[in-house]
Amino acid sequence: MPQLMSLNYGIGSRMGHVNFKIMNKLMKENLVRGLPSKIFVNDHTCVAFQKGKQHKASSKTKLVSSISQPLQMLHMDLFGPTSVRSINHKTYCLVVTDDFRRFSWVFFLALKDETSWILKRFIIEIENQLNHKVKVTRCDNGTEFKNREMNELCGLKRIKREFSVARTPQQNGVAKRKNMTLIEAARTMLADSLLPTIFWAEAVNTACYVLNRVLVTKPHNKTPYELIIGRPPSISFMRPFGCHVTILNTLDPLGKFDGKAEEGFLVGYSVNSKAFRVFNSQTRKVEENLHVNFLENKPNVAGQGPN
Repeated sequence: MPQLMSLNYGIGSRMGHVNFKIMNKLMKENLVRGLPSKIFVNDHTCVAFQKGKQHKASSKTKLVSSISQPLQMLHMDLFGPTSVRSINHKTYCLVVTDDFRRFSWVFFLALKDETSWILKRFIIEIENQLNHKVKVTRCDNGTEFKNREMNELCGLKRIKREFSVARTPQQNGVAKRKNMTLIEAARTMLADSLLPTIFWAEAVNTACYVLNRVLVTKPHNKTPYELIIGRPPSISFMRPFGCHVTILNTLDPLGKFDGKAEEGFLVGYSVNSKAFRVFNSQTRKVEENLHVNFLENKPNVAGQGPN
């Protein structure tokens, strides 16, 4: 019967601190000569081994969620600054995700300092709309979340705050994964539409709008939209991001023979009204309009957006 031998007896160092599982395999199967007939165990007392091979502690996923109602926990994260300002001069994006429904909201900021004001307004509005109270927020240790304004807001509303450990983003995994999903979707839409990067915020906003209506949330087997609104979403009105459109001019007084429509691109959907967000190529602005005709068969050409 082989005896137990700790790795700190010198054999491990002579063999280049190889993994003790490999050493046991070599011994049991007689793959080398000169190795004692011992079972090697790692007692974690070798400082050199820890300096060379110590890893971060793992963050295991919960098999059963403890969240049982909407707004019980909100995951928050801010990404930016982006290398290119959006068409509305924004460089940051704040992403908030409800743990129960996995419904997400995005907000675009010019400066980090706007985070506290946006979160204060958002929490008050969403609590009033859904008739639930925010119980817990989870975010990283960024100064946009750890400041006097946020302390006063959470203290006043009795909101518990949870922070991930520094340089341990996996503890805020829901927010980080949502960020990655939105960024990858936006990058894909920009590449497909051939629109310039200046439209990144519109692409992220559209990705969030669409994903809320098409992703399936476990274990409910429903979309986040249905979980928050109470009915399945309709997606028949959706069109490709960046497709050509003609926009009925309902603002300017037109002569009898003036053109009634202007050209542009679809860049999203309104979250406050039943309208499309379109970039008007003549006014060079993003506007919301319901009176839009889609030209999906017209091919996109690179460089047709604003410089």
